[in-house]
Amino acid sequence: MTYQHSYAHSISDPASFWQAQAEQLAWQRKPTVTLQQNADGTHRWFADGRLNSCYLALDHQIEQGRGEQLALIYDSPVTGVQQTFTYHQLRDEVACLAGLLRSLGVRKGDGVIIYMPMVPQAAMAMLACARIGAVHSVVFGGFAANELALRIDDARPALLLTASCGLEFDRVIEYKPLVDRALQLARHQPRHVLVLQRPQASAELQPGRDLDWQQALLGAAPVAPVELDAGDPLYIMYTSGTTGKPKGIVRENGGNAVALCYAMRHVYGMRAGDVWWGISDVGWVVGHSLIVYGPLMSGCTTVFYEGKPIRTPDASAYWRVVEQYQVNGLFCAPTAMRAIRKEDPEGALIRRHNLDSLRQLFLAGEKLDSSTHEWLERVSSKPVHDHWWQTETGWPVTAPCVGLEGSAARPGSSNRAVPGYHVQVLDDEGKPLGPNQQGAIVIALPLPPGCSQTLWGDHQRYLQAYLQSYPGYYHTGDGGYLDEDGFVYIMGRTDDVINVSGHRLSTGEMEDLVARHPAVAECAVIGVHDEIKGQVPLALVVLKDGQGIGEAQLQGELVADVREQIGALACFNRVRLVKRLPKTRSGKILRAVLRKIADGQAYTAPSTLDDPAVLGEIEGVLADLPRAG
Repeated sequence: MTYQHSYAHSISDPASFWQAQAEQLAWQRKPTVTLQQNADGTHRWFADGRLNSCYLALDHQIEQGRGEQLALIYDSPVTGVQQTFTYHQLRDEVACLAGLLRSLGVRKGDGVIIYMPMVPQAAMAMLACARIGAVHSVVFGGFAANELALRIDDARPALLLTASCGLEFDRVIEYKPLVDRALQLARHQPRHVLVLQRPQASAELQPGRDLDWQQALLGAAPVAPVELDAGDPLYIMYTSGTTGKPKGIVRENGGNAVALCYAMRHVYGMRAGDVWWGISDVGWVVGHSLIVYGPLMSGCTTVFYEGKPIRTPDASAYWRVVEQYQVNGLFCAPTAMRAIRKEDPEGALIRRHNLDSLRQLFLAGEKLDSSTHEWLERVSSKPVHDHWWQTETGWPVTAPCVGLEGSAARPGSSNRAVPGYHVQVLDDEGKPLGPNQQGAIVIALPLPPGCSQTLWGDHQRYLQAYLQSYPGYYHTGDGGYLDEDGFVYIMGRTDDVINVSGHRLSTGEMEDLVARHPAVAECAVIGVHDEIKGQVPLALVVLKDGQGIGEAQLQGELVADVREQIGALACFNRVRLVKRLPKTRSGKILRAVLRKIADGQAYTAPSTLDDPAVLGEIEGVLADLPRAG
């Protein structure tokens, strides 16, 4: 099957194309209805199909003869622990944990929050929820108590699973005090908190509410997977919204399974028995799609890594894992490779390891700069592929499909649209633009299976955020262009969400925190270029009259506030004092212009600008910032 034929088929007749892909899954009841359109412009895939995602990931693989194959390899350089689980072993662990959840009153459709580090029990918790039809929401362990509380109130979980601590290089981060604080802030209270005690820190348990994970498991009986509708939610993944309130992206069981099996086979070129390493955290969409569900549903061995690209112990960490476990395919964010390059610019450490097993590397999560791309291909002697997708889509939108003949890659581009995605570029009025003309990146409806069709408890917000701007299209929020051969070039966000080390964060939320400071009159937070992280936030602050606070003191206080409310992952550590901010005559702050000034890009002063002289003032304040390229 060629890429060209597959893509053309998927766009001209999406129902028959995805019906053929769905045929390859082990359904409890095969769907007879492939695609339905709803009155509001959203769509339903495989409406009458029934299946179970945990069954596909574990039990079905055992039935196919893979019971003794390694399913999960846990490698934790921060603790020195290495552990493996066969499909049989992982299924048994998950079935017992699912039995425990059920004994604690968790039922089909109930929410479960998972706030855990990169330990195997995090994956087991996800799969256990899937086994009994509970809807899991994994919250990244780096989030502060306030962010966790927001998610608790939105998901309204029956149960919260956590660990006593996470590890950041040589630092122990105790999770339980954060959970306790979050539950003090939250209106909703889960019935129980299940706590995995780790050797590095012991958590204090609250009698009646908190349970010790291992002790509670002792009396648990294994349970079988339940049959679910294809449209039943598998998980909620919270992503930053432009208002600061996180959006609960809902992923359905049926579409997710079809899409991920297709992606693993045709985008990433992986086959059953291959070793796959998705380098991320289970708190992000990559952890769901490319660490847990995608690889296991495809019969692969997945590597579960608790470490960093550097300092665990050095910049050879990734290459040691590739050689030790004979990794065949790898995914990571460009940030990781930039960090490795900074410490090992000549690739001396990579040459110490045998990478013969590795077929290619896939990078996504932020823009892959050409310098890092060229360096990585040179020192690894492997194909390096940029590709692009979003939390909302759940799987790649553009990519070189290495599992399809005739697919091609083009450096500097995130490559062509994957079958199923009709990617186009529109101007502000919704008219299609020609090759090499920049505009809004959109996807013509219907979105393929696996893409979110709603937000948890707020369907109207989904329609407004994604379908309202360009009727008949999904608005990605990214800007860019297509060249004459259909290759897609993503230039950056068109809203106020920035990308810090592959993590999407709302500058609007940070602005709200900065504005609360008693010395601040007004402010703007924008994303600026960072050599390692891609983007980091920068706050431009106008002080209230009569305030004598210095820039350094203000920066220290604001950094502490953001760290407390959002978390260290925001990388908020730059504050600049300015006399005023550029605004339109109606009072709107011109953030797009500020971003261009900060990154040293050419810009045109809008005709609506109140006073053009302010732009020169801003240029002077930001003249010393590092620039891209």
